[in-house]
Amino acid sequence: MATVSHEAFLTEESEIADVSRLSALSVNKEENMAKCVPNGVGSTDGPRAKKPRIGDQSVTVVLGTQWGDEGKGKVVDMLATSADIVCRCQGGNNAGHTVVVGDKKYAFHMLPSGIVNPNCTAVIGNGCVVHIEQLLAEVNKAVANGLADWRTRLLISNRAHIGKFLFDLHQKVDGLQESGRGKDLIGTTKRGIGPAYSSKATRNGLRMGDLVGDFECFSNRFEALVEYFKKHHTGLEIDVESELKKYKDLAEQIRPLVVDTIPYLNKAITSGKTVLVEGAQSNVLDIDFGLYPYVTSSNCSIGGVCTGLGIPPHVIGDVFGVVKAYTTRVGSGGFPTELFCEKGELLSSRGHEFGVTTGRKRRVGWLDMVMLRYSAMINGFTAVAITKLDILDVFEEIKIGVAYSIEGEKVTDSFPATDEVLKKVEVEYLTLPGWKTNTEDVRKFADLPGEAQAYVRKIEELMGVPVKWIGVGQARASIIELY
Repeated sequence: MATVSHEAFLTEESEIADVSRLSALSVNKEENMAKCVPNGVGSTDGPRAKKPRIGDQSVTVVLGTQWGDEGKGKVVDMLATSADIVCRCQGGNNAGHTVVVGDKKYAFHMLPSGIVNPNCTAVIGNGCVVHIEQLLAEVNKAVANGLADWRTRLLISNRAHIGKFLFDLHQKVDGLQESGRGKDLIGTTKRGIGPAYSSKATRNGLRMGDLVGDFECFSNRFEALVEYFKKHHTGLEIDVESELKKYKDLAEQIRPLVVDTIPYLNKAITSGKTVLVEGAQSNVLDIDFGLYPYVTSSNCSIGGVCTGLGIPPHVIGDVFGVVKAYTTRVGSGGFPTELFCEKGELLSSRGHEFGVTTGRKRRVGWLDMVMLRYSAMINGFTAVAITKLDILDVFEEIKIGVAYSIEGEKVTDSFPATDEVLKKVEVEYLTLPGWKTNTEDVRKFADLPGEAQAYVRKIEELMGVPVKWIGVGQARASIIELY
């Protein structure tokens, strides 16, 4: 691994100029960076211009930029305080978002995080797969924690596919498929998300509208689906009669929530309602743009917003990316900046890096700028939020992976398409000084240590996207807004 000092990087910038060309955004980096106007920074500290548009269009999107677990729930919770509607557009209960409000901590998997706002309607869109029993259990936990009026504030698309099988049919299939891969495990959550989307693609899946419609028709199709999976997975046993009995009861519980969310959302947008879209997973887990096959089963990049909600592209305004101040991932596959030393253990313990959904320990490493520029190129971020900056408070020096090379030849035009290539890359690092100061109580950019400010500025410069927020703790108030 090559390591470049901060000073050397600045003086030898021409030698790695190709780094700045990875993202199409970086072509207009001056224009993009001019959007960044941090609090308390003098005119000599960076470019100046008007704030980016916020609210010109009525749909704002929050997406993950890395391998998930970036802290999207915190950003969504913050923005949802002024939103009328918050939507999930893809994924299922394999997502995990943590929201902390005062002394209350919510762990959401299927529910949109914005439901914490009592004035906000939560929508589970047609692009999602819904595990009904787990959704209701999640609601009950949130109610015990103070969630109110959810029955009048939760809508589920009648086109969303049912993931009730996630603990039954689909979950069993998921476990069989994962164990059948031998040593080449993908690292799925084993919540059955892949098999649920597989049923959708093979056109034998069942949707929420089927469940609350003609139950005899639903029963016949359910039985056919069970037989289909039995033929493909020897030893799979499902008690059809018991399952259908449970479904009939669930249909009555869920019926008032199931509506055609497509006209609902489009009418809301036309009438000027503010809509916030909460992405699950992340760009590098996207079924098309992620590190295939170590990906999720849906499009969790910007395109999934339109297909998962049935809204036109022109209504989308700001697209905010969420960047953890370092990199983590769960499951198998390449991880170029992964740390296998005491620094990695320190990052893991300070950041409490365990999955919200699975409890699995996350792998950790330095920030990967090749990955971030790839995400920016695909999603066209208006700005980004950096989360968990405070986790880096104890380090003498901090590194950013700025370029990849294979056998000495730089590879910076894109993030590799295959795991085989990713495992071969060597990382060129930029080394920055740490700040060795507690930042948890800081609320203004100007009050951050100079080294922390420099770290944020370097992320902006290399990514070509302005930083709008910095998270320095789990609580809702633990945020620095730069402009």
